Formats: sequence, C-alpha cells, structure tokens
Amino acid sequence: MNSQEIVKNIIEKEELIQAILSNKRKKDDDYRKVNIRPILIKDELVYQFTYVYDNKEIHKNISKDEAIDKMSKYINLDFKQCQIYGVENDYQILISKKFKEKILKKKPSKKLGNITHNRKKKYIIEEDEPCDFLMYLGVMNKEGMVKSQKRDKFRQINRFLEMVRDVENNLDKDKELKIIDFGCGKSYLTFALYYYLVKVLNLKVNIIGLDLKKDVVEYCNQVSKNLGYEHLSFQVGNIGEFNEFDQVDIVVTLHACDTATDMALFKAICWNSEIILSVPCCQHELMNQVKSETLKPMLKHGIIKERFSSLATDSARVNLLELIGYDTQIIEFIETEHTPKNLLIRAIKANNKREELLQEYKAFKKFLNIEPYLEKLLVDSNRINI
Repeated sequence: MNSQEIVKNIIEKEELIQAILSNKRKKDDDYRKVNIRPILIKDELVYQFTYVYDNKEIHKNISKDEAIDKMSKYINLDFKQCQIYGVENDYQILISKKFKEKILKKKPSKKLGNITHNRKKKYIIEEDEPCDFLMYLGVMNKEGMVKSQKRDKFRQINRFLEMVRDVENNLDKDKELKIIDFGCGKSYLTFALYYYLVKVLNLKVNIIGLDLKKDVVEYCNQVSKNLGYEHLSFQVGNIGEFNEFDQVDIVVTLHACDTATDMALFKAICWNSEIILSVPCCQHELMNQVKSETLKPMLKHGIIKERFSSLATDSARVNLLELIGYDTQIIEFIETEHTPKNLLIRAIKANNKREELLQEYKAFKKFLNIEPYLEKLLVDSNRINI
C-alpha cells in the first residue's frame, strides 16, 4: 500500500489512534508540525488537526472524508515524515526530496481508548426509531428494531446516506431537485434518498427511478403510493433514452451492468449534473481489450485479468470525469464481506476541466491497449477531444 491507501484505510475503518506530520518541506513562520487524532463531539466522530507553532497551537475539527483528503495532501506535498499509530499496525512514512516514499510497517505500539470500541455507531437513520419505508420494506419492525437478517442492508443504506450527506452542500437547496436513479431495482436506496432529502432535510425533490423490469417498477410505484411519497415515481426505461428532464441535479446508478454505467455517466455529464453516485457492476467491456506484454505474468490468469479489467475500467471513467470538469473520489461503499461490488464513484461538478491530465490518460489507455466506451460517447458528442 502507498501512503494514500494507508490513510484512507485506517481512517475509514476508524482505527487511527494518532498521526504526527513533521519535518516540513517549507521552512517558514507557519506551523511546523501537525498532530491528528479522532475525537467525539456530540456523539459524532471527527478528526482534530492540531497545528503546532513555536508559541501556540491551533485546533481544527473536520469530517472523516476531509481528514483523508487533507492528511494525504500533507503527506504528498508538505511534509517529509509521517508517523501513524493504528489499532492493527503502526506506519512510519518517509518522503524524499524527490517525493519518493519509504514506508516502514511496525507492530502497534499504542492502544485505542473508548472513542471507537465503546461507542454505539451513530447512523443517519437511527436504530430504535421507527422509519416508515424501512418498516414497509421489512428492514425494521414497528418498534424500530432492525431485523437481524436485514442488518447488512440497514448498514448499507446508512453508508449510502453518509455519502450523500458529505456532498449535499453542493446542491441548490432553494429549488426543486431533479434526481434520476437508473437500475433502481427494489429501490431500498431510492426510498432512503427520498426519505433523507425530504423528511430529514425538508428539501423539494422530484425523484424518478428507472428500471428495465416492469414488475419491479409496478411494485415500487405501489410502495411509494402507500408511503405517501408524492414526488417519487418509477418508470420502465433505460437512462440512455430518458429525456423527460433537460437538467438533472443528481444521477444515481447502482449496479448498472457493464456499459450501462458509461451511458449513465454520459447522460449525467450532458445534464450538467451537480452530483453523480455510481456503483459500477459487471465491467466486461475492457476484459477483451486489455493487453500488455509487461503485465502478461498477471493477465494470463483469467480471474486476475477480470478483476484488473474492472479496476482499469473504473479508473478510466474517473479520469474522463476529471477531464470533463468533475472532482472525483472512488470510495468503499460497504465492507467487502457484504458484497463483491464495493466501489462507489462519487463525482462533484467543479467546472474546471483538468486538461493537464490528458497526456496522463492517453499514456494509461495506450499502455493497456484500451478504448473505453465512455470516451467514445464523449468524443462523438464533441465534449472532449482525445
């Protein structure tokens, strides 16, 4: 693992005990060291960054995702040394003048206090508080208790809503938000999104779930009607053929198979969507394209080639989104033991096309001998020139 992967893994698992950034590259009158530790504020886990000056200290508390981004940036750009104390391992990260990393992995030397192990996980939709759609869909009983066989689904729903909460400030909350969920299936997450935006945040929305199965759509429309979710409806259809809206604020596509994900991303770009949330599935497109003599010892094994092709597909998608003007993240959706498809692409409209990445992307696709479908859609529509 590189430093970014270590930081992401240890913070997302809530296993960070302490981190110390030192040996600053730029010797100035600013802070010279940063201490990082998790703390609880009103039952919410945040990360306290303590900036150490010669004669003072300044504390800033930030969220989990912000902590990952900020700590990674500091390691990559600002400091030559980082000491990380974790529950399972300690890491000493040394960065040379030429930004080469040396990572030393050690046995854990500190113990985690009460902050994680003795606290109850705080969810957006809390346990023991009856929630109408969760009761209707059989996740909760009428007392608000989560059924044991539905606990994984409950955790997945809350993890999804956490990802929405992290980016909700990018939305114009004074207007009616138009949202498309393609491949919605039985729609646990579609109902969760409606519940959070309407019942929790009191926003105006118009959400349409699209699915290719007529019986699924009929079922979901009946559930929505029974729950009184007036501005949530479902239609039989493919996102590539959906033209009911001229502009869409959020596009959600969870487990859209193969190039259906690319079409959904393309439509989101055409709609100038502010937020894209996509969990790709069945990335077969590049499986037959990927070819590299250098990687032959790895790619000659079918199962490894399949997994590598999936990662290459999502990497290409994210880079194309960045080229077109989105800030992107690839995030773990839920723990791997609960589903094999656990990566979520989150893209936020930033209006800053990063053309400096073009040569990097070209080298990437040339090395793997690939022509991604999303690239073709963008080139054919004159949205990008490669």
